[in-house]
Amino acid sequence: MRVLAVVPARGGSVGVPLKNLEKVGGVPLVARAVDACLRAELVDDVVVSTDHDRIAEVARTAGARVVRRPAELSGPAASSESAVLHALSELAGEAPEIVVLVQCTSAFLDPRDLDAAIAKVLDGQADSVFSGTETYEFVWTGAGLGVNHDPAVRPRRQDREPHFRETGAFYVMRTEGLREQGHRFFGRVAVQPVPAGHAVEIDTPEDLEIARALAPFVDEPLPIDVDAVVTDFDGVHTDDRAFVDSDGREMVAVSRSDGMGIALLRRAGVKVLVLSTERDPVVAARAAKLGVPVVQGLGAKDVALREWLAAEGLAPERVAYVGNDVNDLSCMAIVGWPVAVPDAHPRVRAAARVVLSAPGGAGAVRELSDLVLAARPATALETVTAPAPVTVPTAGPIAAPGYLGQSRPVRIGRSLVGPGQPVYVIGEIGINHNGDVDIARKLIDVAADAGCQAVKFQKRTPEICVPLEQRDQIRQTPWGEMTYMEYKIRTEFGADEYRYIAKYCEEREIDWFASPWDVPSVDFLEEMDVVAHKVASASVTDHELLRALAATRKPVILSTGMSTIEEIDAAVEILGTERLVMMHATSTYPLPPEEANLRMITTLGQRYGVPVGYSGHERGLQISLAAVTLGAVTVERHITLDRAMWGSDHAASLEPTGLEHLVRDIRIIETALGDGVKRVYPGEEAPRARLRRVTA
Repeated sequence: MRVLAVVPARGGSVGVPLKNLEKVGGVPLVARAVDACLRAELVDDVVVSTDHDRIAEVARTAGARVVRRPAELSGPAASSESAVLHALSELAGEAPEIVVLVQCTSAFLDPRDLDAAIAKVLDGQADSVFSGTETYEFVWTGAGLGVNHDPAVRPRRQDREPHFRETGAFYVMRTEGLREQGHRFFGRVAVQPVPAGHAVEIDTPEDLEIARALAPFVDEPLPIDVDAVVTDFDGVHTDDRAFVDSDGREMVAVSRSDGMGIALLRRAGVKVLVLSTERDPVVAARAAKLGVPVVQGLGAKDVALREWLAAEGLAPERVAYVGNDVNDLSCMAIVGWPVAVPDAHPRVRAAARVVLSAPGGAGAVRELSDLVLAARPATALETVTAPAPVTVPTAGPIAAPGYLGQSRPVRIGRSLVGPGQPVYVIGEIGINHNGDVDIARKLIDVAADAGCQAVKFQKRTPEICVPLEQRDQIRQTPWGEMTYMEYKIRTEFGADEYRYIAKYCEEREIDWFASPWDVPSVDFLEEMDVVAHKVASASVTDHELLRALAATRKPVILSTGMSTIEEIDAAVEILGTERLVMMHATSTYPLPPEEANLRMITTLGQRYGVPVGYSGHERGLQISLAAVTLGAVTVERHITLDRAMWGSDHAASLEPTGLEHLVRDIRIIETALGDGVKRVYPGEEAPRARLRRVTA
């Protein structure tokens, strides 16, 4: 054994009683720590050191070995090092080269950060590595003295070297050095940078609430490996509203996509049940339509759930329950996968292991079904999707055989982007704002009013991006005659404009991000806390830029225009596929149909095993709509207020009416594509009865 992870988890806690058993994202803190260690590729074994029976039980269930800690090492004055050294002594027959101290109090541990820190010690770069988050904060003593700065000289952020705040999440050490020194810092000490969003340490009840609130946004959506799905009805299958006519009859609005999700679950062998405290014919009618059992009029939903689990022979830990209000909490406490809709009661969100992005009545059940199906064996998925045979390219990295319908969705801002999700429509503002923030605001309105989920800009550092031979060329512009460099600087937005854009997009409930064209622009956009980054087709071979984007650990949308397959392979090698969405594109402006080559959507999906969309530069809508029918999960089109406006991209852009029609037609196509299962529809019943002849 080369690498052993030790998780100290005593039962006592001053700030939060039994803190290590408190749940964040529906999972006890000690189990979250064990899971992160087990998912780290370089960790060989995980041990939890504890003095508490319940913590030991949870740790074993999560997959760790347990070392019982003696009372003298379990008090508040005992150091974490003492727990690690004791665990090593209890495992005397095993001699790990490296030991990793992992703290339960850091809820958001990324296994890739653990691996990167371990690699630094394995490779001889350091003897001790700790997790730290980059900070440019000025630190003061209580006496008013500057700790890391001279109060008389306050350099700008961009002129200062970063400091690193120790997060307390993990420490990687050479075992021999820990035994010799007795503490975690010795020899060559290095820092492993972790995102600020992961740097929440839980010491107080307030810290715990902050972590619970962050979990839906920080935790990556994982496949939900269960044998059954149980749902509440009101607020899950519906938006929790009811329409009442003059006779007192109720009607509710439901999502057809939820019905498709239930059908997929049933065909994959996943059991489904609806539980409702109300006794309502609407609930019974919807359950009958879905073909699933329903139990109504319940005084105690948890009793009914336990009875159903026993009758079906289901293990509670292999069941998901999705709810929205406090009467669902007792059921959520029983199952292994408690799930909440995004507008659920705060206590329900806090108890949930997964918080969905789609609201009740608007695709929540379908989103859950996709997460459940993502964990099913490939054979089960193939029986559901039954894709036609496709020739798969054999050169280069084949990431996910049988890609169609099986790539894992990527969360971007408010949405999941991938197969089975609504097409993610991006209004590409780019540089069509002409340097005017008021035009940018109007274009954001155009995109939001049309139903786009995102707008995208372009961000450059002109001093880096403008070629030397073009800088002094004279351009005629709406602002008079100026050099090309002056023009590019004139039309580039800075921090004030983008802060306004971020605030306005939040008001309009639409995501925004940009294509950075150089590394300083990546840093700039990170300060703006964009939800994702876009790689323009022109930047596919800019490996320095790609490495900077990969280091952000944000979702990346990679356009593939003007690129060879070998160049795309190299880009994917740098970016990885975990948070990657690819865009088929042809960089001809405007795009002629014969150069569209839409079948590349399938080729890219099968080659790289990631969601694939389409970035279009054609006139009209037909090619973009055809891309949706071929499986494009996102569509990006340039938008403008008027194609006659001054600027290089306006002529190949959609005006407001064109964008409205594009989004409308995409939604119609999504509905029309259906599920590929032959059935007789209600509208066919009358002509079937009138026209159908049956003969022997």
